[in-house]
Amino acid sequence: MRAGAGLAGVVLALGACSGGEKDKGVTVGNTGDAAAPQVTITPGDGSGKARPDKGVQVKAAGGTLTSVTVTRKGKPVEGTLSADKTGWQSRTLRPASQYRVTAVAQNPKGRSTTVTAAFTTLKAAAELEISDVTPSAGQKVGVGMPIQVTFNRAVGDKAAVERALEVKSTKAATGAWYWASDTQVIFRTQNGRYWQPNQQVTLTARLAGVRSGKNTYGDADLTRRFRIGDEHIITASTKTHRLTVRKNGKKVKSWGISAGRGGRVVNGVDTYLTTSGVHLAMGKENPAIMTSDWMGVKPEDKANGGYKEVIPYAVRISNSGEYIHSMASTVWAQGHQNVSHGCLNSPPAAARWFYSFSQLGDPVIITGTKRKLEWNNGWSFYQMPWTKWVKGSALDRSVTTA
Repeated sequence: MRAGAGLAGVVLALGACSGGEKDKGVTVGNTGDAAAPQVTITPGDGSGKARPDKGVQVKAAGGTLTSVTVTRKGKPVEGTLSADKTGWQSRTLRPASQYRVTAVAQNPKGRSTTVTAAFTTLKAAAELEISDVTPSAGQKVGVGMPIQVTFNRAVGDKAAVERALEVKSTKAATGAWYWASDTQVIFRTQNGRYWQPNQQVTLTARLAGVRSGKNTYGDADLTRRFRIGDEHIITASTKTHRLTVRKNGKKVKSWGISAGRGGRVVNGVDTYLTTSGVHLAMGKENPAIMTSDWMGVKPEDKANGGYKEVIPYAVRISNSGEYIHSMASTVWAQGHQNVSHGCLNSPPAAARWFYSFSQLGDPVIITGTKRKLEWNNGWSFYQMPWTKWVKGSALDRSVTTA
């Protein structure tokens, strides 16, 4: 049941008893008529410091609730009616806001009681806000696309915040949230089971009034909708020096590549090897400015491998500087030999086509090297085993998006 449900029949309106104490309920019955229902509203009328996370609770005794209306600035607040219709609980409320409540109960003999109350929620000492969501509103993305939610401050009660996050899709998927840090939570689907193509996904964050820490409450709700496009699955082998693109299960293009040559070991890691694992397309740059700064070598230091190159048609697939990009100077090696610093060098025509074709979130699965892709190297979240990912949920659970 939602606030604002209509009431059939005649209503006997009664005045509400005075309240005012914090979260103190107001109770009204029909004086002189013991058969009339009794209705209790919490917080009580006149309360000035009601807790937003507690919401509004309405209870009926001697009858059932037929109508509950809770409004803020004239707009209704959602709530749920109990199975026996004697209780109603609202969702969380916005801090520092005024609310009005009207509740009606009726017994089997047709006797009715109407109760009204008005109160104000307390002002939050600090407000929790969503500072960023990826993907952006209305964006068309690939089937591997994660949802990344970043907050303006550290989240103390992660379970409460996670309960307020809901993901729905036109076609059902199984996914889970993972807290990558105190300020960021990420949703992805189960390993090997990406989003189904060509559908809409909606993130709803009902954060208003959610208590995320001491005197800290969510400031507002947020809804974000985006679209999953065609299924693009890209596979590449550093051993066969070949990259293949499939669209909705059908092969559409393949070309020779040149991957990382290896040979630069730092702290036991060969940084010149391409990483093997499930990458996701993260962004496009035309051109991309690539330098040796990432390995602590100045571009002008040629003796130690310094370089600076302007690369056209580059699609980023990790945070360690890996791209699928055009490289005319290594066409001789593409399909035969690995000579790059870790990127997948491609023929100019193929790279230009892929730059236009690819979507953010397209899976790029690379095999053939000893260097394993870390789960947090860019958007490589599918590298983490599913059971471990689910453990990263504050609620330790997976969810269905149906």
